Amino acid sequence: MALSLLERLQVWFMSALMAMLYGLFWLLSPRPTAGSSTKVPPVTNPLLKLSATQLAKKIRQREVSSVEVVQAYIDRIQEVNPLLNAMVKDRFSAALQEAAQVDRLIEEETEGGEEALAERLPLLGVPLSVKESFAVQGMPNSAGLVSRAKVLASVDAQVVSYLKRAGAIPLGVTNTPELCMWSESHNRLYGLTRNPYRLDRTAGGSSGGEGSLLGGGASVFGVGSDIGGSIRMPCYFNGIFGHKATPYVVSNEGQLPPCSGQQEDLQCTGPMCRYAEDLLPILKIMAGPNAHKLSLSELVDLKKLRFFSVPHDGGSPYTSPVDKQLIQAQRQVAERLEADLGVKVQELRLPELKYGYQIWETFMGLPDKDGKPPQPFAELMGEGGSTVWPPWELVKWMLGRSSHTMAAIGLALKQFVHFGKPSPFLFQQKEALERHLEELLGSDGVLLYPPYPCLASKHHHQLFRPFNFAYTGIFNVLGLPITQCPLGLSREGLPLGVQVISWKLQDRLTLATALYLEKAFGGWRDPGES
Repeated sequence: MALSLLERLQVWFMSALMAMLYGLFWLLSPRPTAGSSTKVPPVTNPLLKLSATQLAKKIRQREVSSVEVVQAYIDRIQEVNPLLNAMVKDRFSAALQEAAQVDRLIEEETEGGEEALAERLPLLGVPLSVKESFAVQGMPNSAGLVSRAKVLASVDAQVVSYLKRAGAIPLGVTNTPELCMWSESHNRLYGLTRNPYRLDRTAGGSSGGEGSLLGGGASVFGVGSDIGGSIRMPCYFNGIFGHKATPYVVSNEGQLPPCSGQQEDLQCTGPMCRYAEDLLPILKIMAGPNAHKLSLSELVDLKKLRFFSVPHDGGSPYTSPVDKQLIQAQRQVAERLEADLGVKVQELRLPELKYGYQIWETFMGLPDKDGKPPQPFAELMGEGGSTVWPPWELVKWMLGRSSHTMAAIGLALKQFVHFGKPSPFLFQQKEALERHLEELLGSDGVLLYPPYPCLASKHHHQLFRPFNFAYTGIFNVLGLPITQCPLGLSREGLPLGVQVISWKLQDRLTLATALYLEKAFGGWRDPGES
């Protein structure tokens, strides 16, 4: 059974509508500029080239003070953020005060010594950054919505609270797309975030501010969220590591926009890091009382795992062909795994993947168990006032009077003209893919898959191919854990990468593979030295 004629017409109608809207955007919008620089300057302070795990140990052992580490990151942010526009609000004074308190605590600590501190406060004195859509007490919490410009969070999101209790010190909050529903971090409140490797390229979304700041060497780890690829795409574009955990292990509480319908099944909160060794301990802290579900303390022998590789989605009309450099990089991963570990990497085709976007869109629109549909995007855009009417908002945008981005208006328009019921065919494809992957991966299987079909594009070019995120979004529907790993740089000096996927609750397999890939391919590269 295939898509009906009506469903095919809907596909092409939506594609034509989006292309028309985004073509209009491209013609009417000013081009982004970032001065004469093409990338950020190199990292010069050696403290900035240590992992969070290493920094925490040095702080505990009094080899370096928390104040020194926090100040080093503040200096780097002040150096690169005028180029990147990644951090949208800082709390530097408060962070330095908290760092001074940490140093006094360590100086006075007598009971149990370093080991006790490591057990009780594993991230003591280590700075972090947080996606602005998460509540950080006293900080803006707008998700890029102009109507929320003056809203300050009164409490911390659950994961932020866990990280603070572990001793971490927030430096500030970072940019997102409007309401976190786009693959480029741009909004009318904070503006456009840039890629540290090429300032004329996208940093991705929706955790694009986090990705950019981390990739630019101005943060060591951060908090992101992912409902369709919002951790993995920015990690890929900015050459860093990130992890989308198995759903319902890490709390999504305290972030915008609120999930409705069945969207909580797709939403995941997770760590974003420059160094692979930080992923597991930070995930463990973020998971809180649910960490035991992942058996993170169990050792993983990569030589005993089964590896699979899928090079593309099979040719979806919604997505671009996969860049040859990405395909080659993934082949090199397979070759290294076989040479170093003595395993066999089996290349596969999964035909259901070409329906990835339609499946994701279908499940994002499903009602909850009580039959209540998800909150319309136009209603979310109108928070604090009346629901936005998309056609009129488009007219206002053309006249320069709208407080919303074209990406947000386009999504609202798409929902506005949407017609038809969910296709039974797409449910069948999702179920078939889920069965196939469960049988394939089990408790010892790892799958390699591209994170996106293209390299980081020029700003706003994603508007012309808005559905390329299907490469990440389909796995939100399936509820699988994924670690995004950097694989060096392309000929253009842009990051390459791969998604490392396992079956549910087998997160430790992808995290262990990430550690191997960091050693094999070099991990994060300083963009100033690239």
